[in-house]
Amino acid sequence: MKDLFSQHSFGYKQARPHYSIQIIEEILKYVPEFGFAWDCGAGSGQLTQLLAPYFDHVVATDISAAQLQHAPYFENVSYQLQPAEQTSIPTQSIDLVTVAQAIHWFNFDAFYAEVKRVLKPHGVIAVIGYGLIQVQQVEVHNLIEQLYAETLNGYWEPERRYIDEQYQTISFPFHEYPVPQLSLNYSWTAQQLLAYLKTWSALQHYQTIHSDDPLQHLAQALTDAPERFSVTFPIWLRIGTVLA
Repeated sequence: MKDLFSQHSFGYKQARPHYSIQIIEEILKYVPEFGFAWDCGAGSGQLTQLLAPYFDHVVATDISAAQLQHAPYFENVSYQLQPAEQTSIPTQSIDLVTVAQAIHWFNFDAFYAEVKRVLKPHGVIAVIGYGLIQVQQVEVHNLIEQLYAETLNGYWEPERRYIDEQYQTISFPFHEYPVPQLSLNYSWTAQQLLAYLKTWSALQHYQTIHSDDPLQHLAQALTDAPERFSVTFPIWLRIGTVLA
């Protein structure tokens, strides 16, 4: 598993989109018991905090100590510095495994072997991701598309392709349940939009090499744009269980 976000952990927590209760409710439909959940690649707890009210205990793991330090405190949540592919979680102890916007960094075979080891019989795994930001205002959206596909071309990690492919090209060796099309919808200010874009790993890679600001044209366009922007992130959700 790669760690690309420790250096900017606080900005990541502040600027990244927050998951919706609708996503949680869709996942929980298939969870038979609510004793223990494992939120893997938890980062600063964006998904963990939504799981906490439903489970007796949540184990949230990540390889970034800096990210975990920014996670919110809950009495029933244990934050642990552990890789996704090998943990100290007891065998057949987990009712739900979640991994949000992180599985594309994992060694799939090793991670899935660990999931199958820790899940109880009929336990559930849920993989969540979100796609490229969509902005309703056409000019701004086109500038973001240009930034993503042209300016930052060659600066994205190769694993980014799994998000572009909507997580459908990632192996998923489980009995998979049907899920509806979901999205995250926000009304963001120009500052929120720029703050989110600054969390892109490719933009950070670009800035280590070049002196110019890749967000300059977009920032200029935002000065003449409306005060708030309608923003959507398409959600990629896969839910499954181990067949007996």
